[in-house]
Amino acid sequence: MEHQEKDMSLVRLRMDLAYDGGGFHGWARQPGLRTVQGCIEHALSLITGARKSDGEVSHSQVVWEPRLVVAGRTDTGVHASHQVAHLDIPEVVLEACRGHMGVDGVLALERRLRHLLPADIVLLGLRAAPMGFDARFSALERTYLYRVSQGGRLGDPRMRGYVLDLEGSLDLEAMNEAAVECIGLHDFGSFARPNPGGTTIRKVKAAHWDLVPTVNLFGVAPEQSAVGYLPPFMESGLTVFRIVADAFAHNMVRSLVAACIQVGLGRRSVQWFADKIAHPLREGSTGPIAARGLTLEQVAYPPDDQLAERAQAIRARRTL
Repeated sequence: MEHQEKDMSLVRLRMDLAYDGGGFHGWARQPGLRTVQGCIEHALSLITGARKSDGEVSHSQVVWEPRLVVAGRTDTGVHASHQVAHLDIPEVVLEACRGHMGVDGVLALERRLRHLLPADIVLLGLRAAPMGFDARFSALERTYLYRVSQGGRLGDPRMRGYVLDLEGSLDLEAMNEAAVECIGLHDFGSFARPNPGGTTIRKVKAAHWDLVPTVNLFGVAPEQSAVGYLPPFMESGLTVFRIVADAFAHNMVRSLVAACIQVGLGRRSVQWFADKIAHPLREGSTGPIAARGLTLEQVAYPPDDQLAERAQAIRARRTL
């Protein structure tokens, strides 16, 4: 349970992260399970003394528990190359993080946190958040990528945790005809389930399937190379879905990918996909695909002077 003194001055920090989701039961804290949020909050507790094994209050005499608010909760096995969260921390607790370091509290906390986090979580940056910033509600858009190795192609084994292997060959033209149907403001109830009291209405800004060209790691034409061998870029030849939206409902991206692949394999028609967009109904044919191919690639925010306005607007319940 979180306790805060009424006169306690809080500082909001913005945290930029990346993580390999393969070893986590998703983002959200769950009792007895390893999650991204749980690992970070545990590290923060150790650093700040928010929880002592003997039950005593920390040296700052402030009773406080770290609680992160995230831009978008990722499911079990889903990765992030750019995730954003915020943390409200008492000023006195932040100042105590300095210890004997000759740096400010934010930098001291950043250094200590990097030291304690597991190898599959990387703290990209920690800084004081601008006025009005909310990691979840201030976000303008999120970008996800889903990576597929199709046609029985022998992929790079080092990518096995981040790519879906597919035996069949895909019709990208048909898949992109389906993906176009996603763009705009729609109720994605056929492809997602709402949170309690929430909605599956979302605005998709871009959705497209592409084949990654086979290029070498250094981007040099073979005839211009001074060496005989140019190692290929690890993602060469992969089929990648990119989708950008203001927000995503639970399982939405993975379910859209699964449906597009059904179209690409010729098992479903583009019209079937369009009907699912037009008539939102969750049923067995539109379930999510495997998590490992999905990565949250970017979270974008408006200029600082528009953060509070954006957060206020997005909190309103959506309608079509």
